[in-house]
Amino acid sequence: MEKLRLIPTPQDAMLGNSTGEEIPKKGDLHLHAVTMLRNMIITGALSPGERLNERELCSSLNASRTPVREAIKTLAQDGLIEVSPNRSPVVFPLDAQQTADLIVVVASIEALAGELAAALVTDAEIAELGILHYTMLKHQANDDLPHYFKANKAFHRKILEYAQNSTLLWVWDLLSLRVDRARYASNLWPERWSKAMQEHEFILKCLSDRKPKATSLAMSEHVQNGLSVVVRGLLQTQQSRHQNERKPLD
Repeated sequence: MEKLRLIPTPQDAMLGNSTGEEIPKKGDLHLHAVTMLRNMIITGALSPGERLNERELCSSLNASRTPVREAIKTLAQDGLIEVSPNRSPVVFPLDAQQTADLIVVVASIEALAGELAAALVTDAEIAELGILHYTMLKHQANDDLPHYFKANKAFHRKILEYAQNSTLLWVWDLLSLRVDRARYASNLWPERWSKAMQEHEFILKCLSDRKPKATSLAMSEHVQNGLSVVVRGLLQTQQSRHQNERKPLD
């Protein structure tokens, strides 16, 4: 595993993190380690299936083994790291079937949120979404995926908030880490990134027109279109791996 750089990175900017030169206070060491590791997994700086070297992580994060180990435990509970006895922890691989299952659930959640929000949203809230939309356009024009991703997540969460259903928002937040990882990967395809912006614009129009059913359908299709790209990529990778395994040795 390459040593983590302690200079401002796009991944740091995505979550508004400080650089590694600023040593966290003792009580913040665990949160610092969790935030940095989670960030790197979501953005792919740590690849699916990659083994984590505890000593390198301690050195790179400027932290002792205790907060790093606790961070690994936290991210294991979040489903981002796989921990096995007597083995190094591993970044949990993205699985095609699990991602496909995630699509069904998240598409339903966001569709319902869109329907509810369209009936309740105010002009001021529409304006907030408009600002986020144009912020995403700016970051896309600059090919700035980390900052785009931050605005994209805020756009989706705002719609959940405007639905005014605390249970729906709680479930969405519960799944957000796994969704973040898949969503970030989906925008690595330039054609999908451009299409996502068109879909955001249509969602915003449906909300502005206060059309609950149209907003619901637009949200559902947006989720399915984005995450399906990831599933196809994972299936192609799995097929290639199986084909290579079947090749006879020279």
